[in-house]
Amino acid sequence: MYSDELYYNAVDLLKAIIAVPSFSKEENSVAELIRSYIEQQGLTAFRSGNNTWCQSLEVTQDKPTILLNSHIDTVKPVAGWKREPFRAEENGGKLYGLGSNDAGASLVALLQAFMALTQKKQPYNLIFLASAEEEISGENGIESLLSILPTVTFAIAGEPTNMHPAIAEKGLMVLDCTAHGLAGHAARTEGVNAIYKAITDIEWFREYHFSKISEMLGNVKMTVTQINAGTQHNVVPNCCSFVVDVRTTDCYTNREVFDIVAQHVECEVSARSFRLNSSSISPEHPFVERTLRLGKKPFGSPTLSDQALMPFPSVKIGPGDSARSHSADEYILLDEIREGIELYIKLLDGLIV
Repeated sequence: MYSDELYYNAVDLLKAIIAVPSFSKEENSVAELIRSYIEQQGLTAFRSGNNTWCQSLEVTQDKPTILLNSHIDTVKPVAGWKREPFRAEENGGKLYGLGSNDAGASLVALLQAFMALTQKKQPYNLIFLASAEEEISGENGIESLLSILPTVTFAIAGEPTNMHPAIAEKGLMVLDCTAHGLAGHAARTEGVNAIYKAITDIEWFREYHFSKISEMLGNVKMTVTQINAGTQHNVVPNCCSFVVDVRTTDCYTNREVFDIVAQHVECEVSARSFRLNSSSISPEHPFVERTLRLGKKPFGSPTLSDQALMPFPSVKIGPGDSARSHSADEYILLDEIREGIELYIKLLDGLIV
C-alpha cells in the first residue's frame, strides 16, 4: 500500500507549514508554500487571495464534484506555551506546533488523499482547497470562491473530529447589547444605573431555554462573554454594553433566534451577522453510510467551521481532537495523520454521490 509515502509527505509538509506564521488575514506565505508544493507534484495550482486549490486533471460537467477543504489560518498563540509555537517538534509520537491539530493535520491528510485518489479514474471531479480566514469566518475565505470553483455536489470540511463524521454543526450569531440609563452622582440617589438594567437582561440570557431541541445538536446555547460599563467610581453609569455568543441549531435560523431575543430583553440588541447558520446532512448520504460501515459514529458538533458558508451538503471530519484546538502546546498524534489519510481514501475511493 502506498500509505507510507503519503504519510511521510504529509508530515514533512505539515512541519513546513507550522514553521510559517499564518494568522487570519495574514496567510500569504503559507498560501504560497502550498501553491509551490502542489506545482512540485506536477499539478496546476490556482490561487485567489490567500486561497489555493488544485483539481483533478479532467473536470467534466457530466460528473458530480467533490470538494476537499481545510483551512491554513490559525489563531494567535495563547498564553502557556512551553514550546516554540512555530517550530515543529516530534516527541513521543506527537507533533507539536501551532495549527498542527487545527487544522494542519486535516489539510495535509486531505491533500495526500487527493494525490492518491486522482491517480485512478473516479466517478466524480475532485478539488482540493486550502482556504483562508476560517478562524474568523472571513469574507475572503471560502465564501469568496463559491462563484469561481466548479459547482460542488458534496464537500469534506477537514477539522479535528477523531475521524468521526460531524453530520450537523451549530451555527453562530454574535449579539452586541446595550442597556441605557441616566448618569448621576454615586453619592446621591439619582440617575438610572445602566449596569442594574443590564443585569436583568443578562440573567434572562443565562436562564432562557428555547422550546425546540435538536436531536443532533441539543439546545440553542447563549453565553454572555464580554461586558463594559462606567467611566469612574463615583458616576452612575448611563450605558452598559455586553456581548452574547449564541450557538444556534437546525431548529432555528439565526434570524428567528434574534427575533425571540428582541421580544424578551429591554436592552438594545444588534447582530453582527446572520450568515453563519447551523448546517446538517442526511444520515443516509452515501458518504455518511460509508463512515458507518467503517465503525465511525456520526455526531453533532458544537463548534463552527466553514461548513456554515457551504451552500451544499458537507461533512466535517478529520484527524485530531477538537479539545486540543486553540490550546498551549497544541499537537497532533503522528498516527492520527496516517489514519486520516487512509480513511479519507477508503471513504472517497469510488464514492457515488
